Amino acid sequence: MSLRIVFMGTPAFAVPTLDLLIREGYQVVGVVTAADKTGGRGHKQLIESPVKQYAVAKGLHILQPLKLKDPEFLAALQALKADLQVVVAFRMLPEAVWRMPALGAFNLHASLLPKYRGAAPINWAIIRGEKETGVTTFFIQQDIDTGDLLFQERIPIGENETAGELHDRLMSLGAGVALKTVKAIESGKYHALKQDDSQATSAPKLFHETCEINFDQSTEAVHNFIRGLSPYPAAWTTFQGLELKILQSVPVFSSPAEPPRTVVSDHKKWLHIATADGYVNVLELQLQGKKRMSIADFLNGYKW
Repeated sequence: MSLRIVFMGTPAFAVPTLDLLIREGYQVVGVVTAADKTGGRGHKQLIESPVKQYAVAKGLHILQPLKLKDPEFLAALQALKADLQVVVAFRMLPEAVWRMPALGAFNLHASLLPKYRGAAPINWAIIRGEKETGVTTFFIQQDIDTGDLLFQERIPIGENETAGELHDRLMSLGAGVALKTVKAIESGKYHALKQDDSQATSAPKLFHETCEINFDQSTEAVHNFIRGLSPYPAAWTTFQGLELKILQSVPVFSSPAEPPRTVVSDHKKWLHIATADGYVNVLELQLQGKKRMSIADFLNGYKW
């Protein structure tokens, strides 16, 4: 009898895992994803999650509960008779859900657990200057990202790599690790390892107000902050009374002659912002009300 899998996920990060399971011939009996949102002009357009778009294209059975404890949803989930739940970039599951399948529920997480438990592991690993990261699969338990570890794979983080670039690499890596995990659970050949809670670090959700750049920090810290939030939600500062998102930078390790936040530019090709011990050389930015642009294009069109 083939394994019956329920897949749970919402954003683009989850799609390659679902796609790989389908291409490997696994029986995905249901897909649980977020409810459609309204957006676009006038907020009148219904926007489907990337996982739903993929599931619709493949003709998969879709569930979109507003509440995961809703009795109707739990009954519909139970009716799918899943042997295993595969969870990638989805919200926290109640015990009534993750205890349902006989073989359990596992999650694919974009960090080397127990480091960076939480909603934004990719961003925080870069912000905090990590040199490597990876993906982890683990059995879901009550507390978020604390379950027994199944498999991990590591990759180095590039010196100037952004969160968006790292996201795409981990997305591909994670799909393979998730497939490996499914095969191991199916065969019963795996060893689950308890996490060392003393080594845990957090990766809390990011909010607009916490993405403001503090130029009183070191050049390295500011540079890591910028690339750790690029392209989304984006590190920002204020410039001429407008919000300015900085999307790409490189550090300039040179003793500053100006106080932090001072803007130094030739008004043609380069723009530096002073930090506590140097500068960041801004390469790409987005001024409030404008599109993303290179620093040369920005300086060509904006005078101050």
